[in-house]
Amino acid sequence: MDRLGSFSNDPSDKPPCRGCSSYLMEPYIKCAECGPPPFFLCLQCFTRGFEYKKHQSDHTYEIMTSDFPVLDPSWTAQEEMALLEAVMDCGFGNWQDVANQMCTKTKEECEKHYMKHFINNPLFASTLLNLKQAEEAKTADTAIPFHSADDPPRPTFDSLLSRDMAGYMPARADFIEEFDNYAEWDLRDIDFVEDDSDILHALKMAVVDIYHSRLKERQRRKKIIREHGLINLRKFQLEFELRREIKRLQEYRTAGITNFCSARTYDHLKKTREEERLKRTMLSEVLQYIQDSSACQQWLRRQADIDSGLSPSIPMTSNSGRRSAPPLNLTGLPGTEKLNEKEKELCQMVRLVPGAYLEYKSALLNECNKQGGLRLAQARALIKIDVNKTRKIYDFLIREGHITKA
Repeated sequence: MDRLGSFSNDPSDKPPCRGCSSYLMEPYIKCAECGPPPFFLCLQCFTRGFEYKKHQSDHTYEIMTSDFPVLDPSWTAQEEMALLEAVMDCGFGNWQDVANQMCTKTKEECEKHYMKHFINNPLFASTLLNLKQAEEAKTADTAIPFHSADDPPRPTFDSLLSRDMAGYMPARADFIEEFDNYAEWDLRDIDFVEDDSDILHALKMAVVDIYHSRLKERQRRKKIIREHGLINLRKFQLEFELRREIKRLQEYRTAGITNFCSARTYDHLKKTREEERLKRTMLSEVLQYIQDSSACQQWLRRQADIDSGLSPSIPMTSNSGRRSAPPLNLTGLPGTEKLNEKEKELCQMVRLVPGAYLEYKSALLNECNKQGGLRLAQARALIKIDVNKTRKIYDFLIREGHITKA
């Protein structure tokens, strides 16, 4: 029989007995022929010859116990582990607390044993020195040369880039809002006091264990993000460019184009068709205002501003119909400071509050990035507002180069 140690004081850390499913108390029996997984029995089940599946009562076995000495004849292996756990819990130097936790040794015995066998032990010192030298040699052989790198992008809080990066802060390699961000709230009112009952203490420890599992899940998700480069925007921008190019080549193939010369001709004709379509749209607007000389003059000045690269500043009115509402006053409205001058003019003309415009813009940009382009019908299906306002927002984003037509 071999006498092997189990270095845990908590019976719940040990596997249960295969015979009666009770917690194993030392000494207990391990079958030397069954496993993996290991087959454990308490002494009571072992003495009555318990057998289960392939396990037979005449199998060789090992007695699992930790009452043998390791470093000192007067200290068992179980006490050695209890001392290390107590020092870890109470801190080095708090020998009275360590002795209180161990219960089997005095303050002086704990200090003397720890200093002799774990601090001043020449065997441990030489082992640590060898490990340190081996680590230094390994580092020297595999040293990574230093190369200067650009400062990581640091988008402002709540900007479009910040939202695209899910609040990731490259300079800190962390997120503004963690996964399971309020996990710590469950611990804010927990306080361990001496007069806690065993059940209350166990409940508090269970809450702490649950919190640790939530932290592990948080770290696991961060590890996945780091290993797969999910915050690398340049990588996804390159992917978007490749997808758009593949879509363009697929369009050529559908049209029966097999060489780049034909592709250039196709692109030229497609651009011409788009211009003709815009002219037809402009003609419909002319016919709408032709009966009203004042509205027609305003429309002509507006088109002149657009052709010269300026934003239209004259609201369209018509004597034959309802007058357009006056421009919206953006003074004091939330989100106005995030708009450029052209966007402010658009919000004034369309009478759209800046916060709503930013939300619509973000939704259209995201959809355009996913699809590689956006049609007006898709924009109208995405934002449920007046179709004329949607058209003006869509045309503005196209004109400013924020989105592309599908």
